[in-house]
Amino acid sequence: MIYEMTVQVRVTDMQKGQKWYETLLNRTPDFIPHEGFAEWELIPGCWLQVAEGTPSLNSGPIRLGVEDISRERERLSSLLGTKHFDIHEREEVPVKWATFQDPWGNGIGLFQYHSKTEMQERIQSIFKKER
Repeated sequence: MIYEMTVQVRVTDMQKGQKWYETLLNRTPDFIPHEGFAEWELIPGCWLQVAEGTPSLNSGPIRLGVEDISRERERLSSLLGTKHFDIHEREEVPVKWATFQDPWGNGIGLFQYHSKTEMQERIQSIFKKER
């Protein structure tokens, strides 16, 4: 049985990396066990670790669900200076998605459900399992 997961990205400058991910995630880390390492619990049992080190080539993308992908793209461009990235969609796929890179080359992705109802059902399903 799998009950929890972590995903790790590496950055060459931990101070800048932590600040960048704090801005991306709109909050400070949940856990900093030691120097050169920070963790955020994104949803119950799903952790993002940022560690100081050599980034892996072509890692990711780590895809994050958002309510409004266009608004999030503008926020990231304004606050983090991310390059403009395209938002993609296909009729047979229930989400819009986009991919970009952090300053260290780690792949980051965003996705947004087309249906607000489906998004809300998914959120309720995830947090219901927490109990």
